[in-house]
Amino acid sequence: MAESMEDFIDGVVDGNLTDDRIIQWLREVYDNGMSKSEIIELTNRMMKSGRTIEWGAEERALVDKHSTGGVGDKVSVPLAPALAACGMIVPMISGRGLGHTGGTLDKLESIPGFRTNLSIEEMQSQIREIGLAMVGQTEELVPADKRLYSLRDVTGTIASLPLITSSIVSKKGAEGLSSLVLDVKFGRGAFMKEIGEARELARSMVDTSNGLGISTVAVLTTMDCPIGHSIGNSVEILESVETMCGRGPADLEELVCVLGGLLLESEGACNDFMDGATMIQDSLYDGSAFEKFKQMVTAQGGDPSILETDISLMEGLGLLDSELGSITVQCRKDGWITDIDAMKIAEICLEIGAGRLTKDEGIDRSVGVVLDVQVGDYVEHGDDLGTIYHRGAEESEISERLLSSISVTDSKPQLVSRIVEVIK
Repeated sequence: MAESMEDFIDGVVDGNLTDDRIIQWLREVYDNGMSKSEIIELTNRMMKSGRTIEWGAEERALVDKHSTGGVGDKVSVPLAPALAACGMIVPMISGRGLGHTGGTLDKLESIPGFRTNLSIEEMQSQIREIGLAMVGQTEELVPADKRLYSLRDVTGTIASLPLITSSIVSKKGAEGLSSLVLDVKFGRGAFMKEIGEARELARSMVDTSNGLGISTVAVLTTMDCPIGHSIGNSVEILESVETMCGRGPADLEELVCVLGGLLLESEGACNDFMDGATMIQDSLYDGSAFEKFKQMVTAQGGDPSILETDISLMEGLGLLDSELGSITVQCRKDGWITDIDAMKIAEICLEIGAGRLTKDEGIDRSVGVVLDVQVGDYVEHGDDLGTIYHRGAEESEISERLLSSISVTDSKPQLVSRIVEVIK
């Protein structure tokens, strides 16, 4: 490569490099890869290609989490307030969903009035007041990534380990973090299907983040079945509220506690990881995480009245949109739930409007699927398996598709944790 990394990234941002030259560079990286030191240098230059968020010397314990995306992955929504309730500073900059995975911003924007387009100054002011903000990326942060990603998208160079690593880590580095936890998913509902490729990406991101001075740990988690019961946007916010009130699904609570515990351990806020996980769980059960969430919703212009804790999830959905159609699918035999196909359910949600295929496409934040069962449950003929909330879909067709995504057999499955491996 003729240019230095600094000159190359400068040329990407200021327009001195043509698209053809950048595409040539992308293909070289895609074909030949990069060394560990080269990835760190690329990420550092991308991180510094725009503005970085500056914090005072007294502002420590700046933490965040990144997920590679999954079906029903609403972990960030209860995790950020729980971390703030445990004394962490959480400048969480998130993205929108693309394809079958939902984005945190899309979920939050299902709360009436909620603003995600805060300026850096507004975000910092809010964080200094309540300890957290959950916002979208501004144009000032990592401008190099925007141009590189758009060219990666049209040249088939998306699936490059160095380019994925630098894209993700540069944006987290620009937040001024001290610690980061990465949730790297694999399975049929994830972008990476095999654990080997997930492990390789996790190792690359951990090494790069640590190389930038951010204490980082990655967790490999399975993404064959949806997380929790709800898949959509509004429905995932409501399930997140239930989790912050101590009555969320076990798998979602486990992920929140484990990821949060690792961050608290990294910051020295607890004796060890298990102690940290307990602190996070306590914040879900004693109301402090939910209180932080309500403070954030209010600060960012949202209507907290829909977050009442004495109503059911479905009553809450009615508050968000009373005009939805719904169809409930019932079991046709007795047996054990042995599998719930995340990808099939994601495809239903995408079709009814809960997701988008292009970044400029609109979505319907009210529609989605709410499951009544999880793997390991015993069901009888006629029991409810799940409900599809839609706006004019062909009910008989989508109900059969939901039914086919849930496997009921005579054998009781062995339950295992979603968390497979921790990489430091």
